[in-house]
Amino acid sequence: MLGIIVSTLFISLISNVILKKFGLPTLIGYILTGTAISYLFGLHDAVNNHELKEVAEFGIVFLMFTIGLEFSLKHLKEMKYEVFIVGSMQIIITSLVVYALAYLVFGLDKNSSLVIGMAVAMSSTAIILKTFNETGEINKQYGKNALGILIMQDIAVIPILILLSILSSQGSSISTVILKILLGVAILLITLYIIGKYLLEPFFTQIVKTRSEELFVGSILFLAIGASYGAHLLGFSYSLGAFVAGMLIAETKYKHQAEADLVPFRDLLLGIFFITVGMQIKFDIITDYLFVILLLLAAIMLVKFLIIYIIVKFNKDNNKRTRIKTALSLVQVGEFSLAILELARGNSLIQTPYVQILIITIVLSMILTPFILKNLSKIADTMIKHTNEGEEAFIQKSEFNEHVVVLGYGEFGRNVSSKLKNDGEQYIIVENNIDQFHIAIDNNESVIFGNAANKEILKKANIEKAKKVIVAIDNPKKLYYVCHELHKMIHSDKIIVKIHSIKEKNLLKPLGLKYIIVENEETSKAMINLLYEDVK
Repeated sequence: MLGIIVSTLFISLISNVILKKFGLPTLIGYILTGTAISYLFGLHDAVNNHELKEVAEFGIVFLMFTIGLEFSLKHLKEMKYEVFIVGSMQIIITSLVVYALAYLVFGLDKNSSLVIGMAVAMSSTAIILKTFNETGEINKQYGKNALGILIMQDIAVIPILILLSILSSQGSSISTVILKILLGVAILLITLYIIGKYLLEPFFTQIVKTRSEELFVGSILFLAIGASYGAHLLGFSYSLGAFVAGMLIAETKYKHQAEADLVPFRDLLLGIFFITVGMQIKFDIITDYLFVILLLLAAIMLVKFLIIYIIVKFNKDNNKRTRIKTALSLVQVGEFSLAILELARGNSLIQTPYVQILIITIVLSMILTPFILKNLSKIADTMIKHTNEGEEAFIQKSEFNEHVVVLGYGEFGRNVSSKLKNDGEQYIIVENNIDQFHIAIDNNESVIFGNAANKEILKKANIEKAKKVIVAIDNPKKLYYVCHELHKMIHSDKIIVKIHSIKEKNLLKPLGLKYIIVENEETSKAMINLLYEDVK
């Protein structure tokens, strides 16, 4: 067993290092790892192991939990057309078209056709948003269109999971199953609402007051897994409970830190999930159905492109280039489609050979996606002449830009913030001391609760767009970790650090920071200047 674990880690590391050089997502590396170890150790049947499947499913649980954390009603309101109109039409029309093709043309049964239709309708949130955020294209009209559709796809995951539960309930009448599900949903929502409204905030407040990061992480894991288990006891998927729990925490001040702490667990368990997916891939299926796979890949991408292009056309703000770029962005099939197919296969809703063919097709579409996204303009240029129709114009975002980030809201941080406010500067504060956080709230400051040593928290403060970052942290050990993380994310000229002594300055010297203010040194200079003034 130890040999399998070591081999898995080694293969995943090597494959992902190679894939990253080509801008490909790590999930492809995990899938390839699963395929490799299944052949090296003869583990094709291991994926059917109940314990392994449950561990792997918790990758999806934590994915749904983080989606719940991002589920903002305010965000939805601002993009209601792109989300609810365009997004809903894309999911419904794509599902119905693929369902009709699978059922009428290829002769698959109704359940398999429906599952395939829903799976194909999904696109890759992880790949698209990561790429668009890095390139700034998320602010353009086609980026906004893609984001709206992806948000709706994330929302649609819950009804899809419920529908899978209904389809897999053999031997029961549909009306009985639906009634049971509605009753279970009511119990789950009422229970979690009461916990969220009356218990969650006091619970987190007491945890944070201990100033123990281990207890905070433990409490997040407890809530995510506890809500998942509660949903499972009521007959739902683990994912539904995790999604609702994420939504509840999203209404608290602790959402950013909760998300940052959970990301490593989510990514690790998602890696295990995708490894189990890779373990199901068989080369004999690829060789036997290679032509079918390639034909299916081309057909899916073409169908999705045409559907999205036509739907987006209804909005007059979208010119032809915008429509082309929006459609090209979403032609792939997403990571959650793999979860849908796996859940459907586990509940005997779709036959294994079909799952094998679809998994390979989905993986190929994901491999192509980074190349498509990086060459959107070139591809669009081959399809239509370049015009200055305003498609490239940026959409104004409410996020901070060219702002100052103040890390820490102690006495020094408060003085700096006060000065920035008086000067009319745009700034945001990051603080993980609950008492200082509440002081910032009382002072009507823009503040994020979270640990500044965590890069996910720094991203929430839009650190890469900041013009300066002021590190006002008194703990020397934490200050070093924060500066080390900042040094990896932004240019050192943007970082201003306040420290107490020359000893601390020497610790930071290897980072090559340009602006380090030594408190004792500056105080000494001020006192000497006063002394000389008195002598004069």
